[in-house]
Amino acid sequence: MQEQEKQNKIVSMFDDIAPTYDTANRVMSMGVDKSWRRKACDLSYGFYAKDSIDKIVDVACGTGDMMDFWKKRAETNGIAVGEIVGVDPSKGMVNVAREKFPKFNYHISKATQIPLEDASADILSITYGIRNVVEREAALVEFSRVLKSGGLVVILEFMKNENPSFLGRIRDFYMNKILPKIGGFISKNLEAYEYLPNSIESFSTVENMKKELESAGFEVIYSKSFSMDISTLLIARKK
Repeated sequence: MQEQEKQNKIVSMFDDIAPTYDTANRVMSMGVDKSWRRKACDLSYGFYAKDSIDKIVDVACGTGDMMDFWKKRAETNGIAVGEIVGVDPSKGMVNVAREKFPKFNYHISKATQIPLEDASADILSITYGIRNVVEREAALVEFSRVLKSGGLVVILEFMKNENPSFLGRIRDFYMNKILPKIGGFISKNLEAYEYLPNSIESFSTVENMKKELESAGFEVIYSKSFSMDISTLLIARKK
């Protein structure tokens, strides 16, 4: 029950900041998140190595940006994608996504209860959302259920760094002291943006995340951190 209450509080927070989320995100990341998303898509398409893909699922899809990246990068790479599906428990975020990208399909649902058939997706992504999933290990098992054999799970996330470098400490200062004030000013919800550095600090390290993926039946095939280790990309294949 405690886990359920914690998850509900996180969803409510995202409902509250949904109208200003895109503006705050662009200002805080200075647009550099676009390069991370583009790289995630291009590398994943390369690893999957198919010209035709039935379904891509973006979990914790938020306002839909990653779904649009999947679509545009598929077009750039000459890949035909049948369906792109967004899954998110926040009605507020999905409402914004539907206005921005009405051609995609959406489900308001938790990462642990994806309303899709077994082995129906080729690629499943979750960008800056896995740390907000309280029952993370159960979610990874659910990802495996939804993916086809050989399908890819693609994770972009702010990971905890136990031994930060000098640049890593600069990152931590920005995340802890500056970012919450910017996000709080734009959204008028300081608590929501104080949650971000706190959620990173209590989240998994890259090595632990790899172990959790392997325990859920995945083989990690790519792992790299970008921009002073701010963002980490993990790509894993379902065995």
